[in-house]
Amino acid sequence: MSVPPRPTDAELAILRVLWERGPSTVRQVFEVLSAERDLAYTTVLKMLQIMDEKGLVVRDGSERTHVFRARRSRGDTQRDLVGDLLDKAFGGSAKGLVLQALAARRTSPEDLAEIRRLIEQAEGGKP
Repeated sequence: MSVPPRPTDAELAILRVLWERGPSTVRQVFEVLSAERDLAYTTVLKMLQIMDEKGLVVRDGSERTHVFRARRSRGDTQRDLVGDLLDKAFGGSAKGLVLQALAARRTSPEDLAEIRRLIEQAEGGKP
């Protein structure tokens, strides 16, 4: 199967629920999302149906209540989105992307330590 289209912001919100909770019913997704914003159950249902058609989620209809799960992992989806952003906004420059990401928000010492570790690993240093 080919790579599904990039998810919209609303679709990403649903995918985040599915990545965190695992396979979920429409009701379960609705309960999580409606705690964050004003949303109708039927809106979540329609979104999940569209996402199924687009190949973003997989629907298990073997039971009376359909269960949805994300087709692709969080990491795969994030890599695709970052790759698109890297190409479109930064002309392929990883340096530009990282510099802007660090300038956009305060970075915790723990995150900076992890970034340093990943840089060393990428350079062939210690794991």
